[in-house]
Amino acid sequence: MLLVLAVCLAGCATSKTNWSTLVGKVTFDEVVVDMGPPDKQARLQDGTIVAEWITRRATHTTTIVGGYGPGYYYPGAWYGPVGPTYTDYYSPDFFLRLTFGPDGKLRSWKKLRR
Repeated sequence: MLLVLAVCLAGCATSKTNWSTLVGKVTFDEVVVDMGPPDKQARLQDGTIVAEWITRRATHTTTIVGGYGPGYYYPGAWYGPVGPTYTDYYSPDFFLRLTFGPDGKLRSWKKLRR
């Protein structure tokens, strides 16, 4: 069983693992050993554990779209020089949420982004 888990979780665990095949087979402790502790975790009253791992952090990129120009004259007024224009791009955080039953085995999984 551990050999199957090791093969399934080898490399980049969240993007290459077929979590559907591990439902009911892998335990919370086995996933923590392989992926490390979750970023967020909650234990419900019935013993269910809901845990989230960040698989990719959000990014922010600023790009200069325009540059300075000499300006121009339009009847009645001088316009210029023209300044640069900036464009911001954002990408969200990506998460893997795993839910483990009271028995500690994987019950469901879901990929999220915020």
